[in-house]
Amino acid sequence: MGRIFVVDLEGRTYKCKFCKTHLSLADDLVSRGFHCRRGKAYLFNKVVNVTVGPHEERVMLSGMHTVADIFCCCCGQIVGWKYEAAHEESQKYKEGKFVLERDRIIDGVDTEFYTDTRPSISDPEDA
Repeated sequence: MGRIFVVDLEGRTYKCKFCKTHLSLADDLVSRGFHCRRGKAYLFNKVVNVTVGPHEERVMLSGMHTVADIFCCCCGQIVGWKYEAAHEESQKYKEGKFVLERDRIIDGVDTEFYTDTRPSISDPEDA
């Protein structure tokens, strides 16, 4: 295996939660409205420092897509997937874009995203 060259990004970045390797810039964020098996996910125009796995057909909430899992090039953890092809015309805008799973990234301020799952006073079952 060859030497790994890591790209360091300048500006507000999103990093691998496991090894802090830069993955994308906040400026490349397209949407925060995506979901994955583990929860929320973000759609990006570009990512760096990832390796792309084999293509596979996957049924997503928005229909059938050809996708490839993406892995951090430094620690090897899966961090999301890349949309290779969309089978429905309305989903073509995703082609070539990347999804980073929110629970596998940290923001540029070096803090992990945190979701409070404890019930709060506003939950309906407490009313």
